[in-house]
Amino acid sequence: MTTPANPVDAALVTRRSIRAFLPTPVPRADIEAILEAASRAPSGTNTQPWKVYVVTGESLVHLSRSLVAAYNDPQRDALYREEYRYYPQRWVSPYIDRRRKVGWDLYGLLGIEKGNKARMHEQHAQNYRFFGAPVGLFFTIDRGLERGSWLDYGMFVQAIMTAARGRGLDTCPQAAFTQFHQVIGEHLGLQDNEQLVCGMSLGYADEHALVNTLRTEREPVERFARFLE
Repeated sequence: MTTPANPVDAALVTRRSIRAFLPTPVPRADIEAILEAASRAPSGTNTQPWKVYVVTGESLVHLSRSLVAAYNDPQRDALYREEYRYYPQRWVSPYIDRRRKVGWDLYGLLGIEKGNKARMHEQHAQNYRFFGAPVGLFFTIDRGLERGSWLDYGMFVQAIMTAARGRGLDTCPQAAFTQFHQVIGEHLGLQDNEQLVCGMSLGYADEHALVNTLRTEREPVERFARFLE
């Protein structure tokens, strides 16, 4: 892939979900600069519905241990439930096809054979280890806000990932955290009116890690855009 000369385009097209990070610390000043830039994301009537928790150091270590323990609990599906559905209850084409492809591309790259549930389980557990990243971000929204504010939130999260790329950093946005919102809420001290939207790992990509060679496909513009003149 050729990197565009336009720096904004370059940040957008080189963004990818990183699944192996270096332990190199990210300066707090850089994190604050990323969040400040992203705060310019648009929101209806300037409501700015976002609230961010930045977790590093020992706090990240303790939270990760609790999340991995919850994920490995044989009763996790009974004990921990998502507060909202991120994925559809009924999958149809072309969405199910894309979902399956990225899953099998990832497992194939890592040599995880179909049906090897133990290795699939361990690979998914890397979400709760933040893929080795030194920074975890968690995003919450006031429960009183409506669907439009969730749309605004998506633009804010995208802005964070783009601003991170502009500084040579990488990210992995993770809906996997939502099942364990209770565990996260206890560690972060979330208020009753705060709902977890998603989490994100932030850091420097390990460019030598095999898992980071995965490149997902995108539909060409002519397949998803219609021009009326």
